[in-house]
Amino acid sequence: MDDATLAQALAGRRIAAIVIGASAGGVNALIEILPGLPRGFPYPVVTVLHVMRARQNQLVDVFGQRLDLRVEEAADKGQPAPGTLYFAPADYHLSLEEDGTFSLSLEPPVHFARPAIDITMESAADVYGPELIGILLTGANHDGAAGMAAIGAAGGLTVVQDPAEAQVNVMPNEAIRLRTPDLVLPLRGIRRLLQLSMENLQ
Repeated sequence: MDDATLAQALAGRRIAAIVIGASAGGVNALIEILPGLPRGFPYPVVTVLHVMRARQNQLVDVFGQRLDLRVEEAADKGQPAPGTLYFAPADYHLSLEEDGTFSLSLEPPVHFARPAIDITMESAADVYGPELIGILLTGANHDGAAGMAAIGAAGGLTVVQDPAEAQVNVMPNEAIRLRTPDLVLPLRGIRRLLQLSMENLQ
């Protein structure tokens, strides 16, 4: 997909935040799409990965060494800041409250996952509405499909990794089945979309 098509998808859209979900293969996918975003990236990037508790701090360390973005675990009552990549803490659901702050909870797993992508995406859709970009990457279960549908219903821009490229295509395929996304892109296309989003400030 060329730059003109990606720019058209962004045209006239005010962006407040980006939320990304992934499961199996997600670390490698994020390594493909996030490098190159500057410290001055104008939006917070909230990411939910299905990982074991022991790996959570490693994610902050690994991505902190690779990216110009600040990288943090999302903290309860924290305020998302531009230019920062936030990871949902292991074994906690991460939500966005009406005032835009983070909220952590120990509610039961969704699709066997805690943190669950659906919970983060659905709450972000409530807060940001059409000013949200939702991105769903590779994964082995159905978590994230309902969240992407909620973002689309709220008017946000929905982007799904091309299932033919995904390390595990269950998650992208389910999202596409549940509600047709605005864009289905390979990782290089998602990376370019994020770069072009910086030119879309209003």
